[in-house]
Amino acid sequence: MDIDIKQIEQVASLSRINLTDVEKGAFREQLTDILGYIEKLNELDTDGIQPMAYATAQKNIFREDKQESSFPRQKILELSPSSSNGFFKVPKVLE
Repeated sequence: MDIDIKQIEQVASLSRINLTDVEKGAFREQLTDILGYIEKLNELDTDGIQPMAYATAQKNIFREDKQESSFPRQKILELSPSSSNGFFKVPKVLE
């Protein structure tokens, strides 16, 4: 599939980006190559092939969630610029 400059200008307009003539030509070539590759993929016989959700067989590889001790509350409050009654004091943001 060949894309013309008018289509590139339409996509650029929808994307709200300004392109130079050189950029339009480069994007036209790149998008033509991409769509050509997609056309090649569409020629493949995919009957009987199950769709896959992931590119690999691995699923949800997470580390074990372990509870660990944190810093003591008083130590953290001592590091803050200002605190009162066990809470951080911050400037008022609402009137």
